[in-house]
Amino acid sequence: MLPELGASSDAGKAVLDCLNKLVKFVPSGSVTPAAQKNSIEAQQRMLAQNNQQMQAVQQMRQQKPQGGTQPGAGAAA
Repeated sequence: MLPELGASSDAGKAVLDCLNKLVKFVPSGSVTPAAQKNSIEAQQRMLAQNNQQMQAVQQMRQQKPQGGTQPGAGAAA
């Protein structure tokens, strides 16, 4: 709303003044809906990245031979 009015206009100054007065009534630690949305989206991105990494690790584990002997360990000296 403020960009439409302009911060230097009389209406813009009145809006800023009202906002500054209203801020006193907001409890400390309050989170805006936009901040909550940003946090949720960041968590979703991190979860997706972790899922990709876990899938890669599982694929690597499946590709390894499951035998108990190491190559060359059964050769007679």
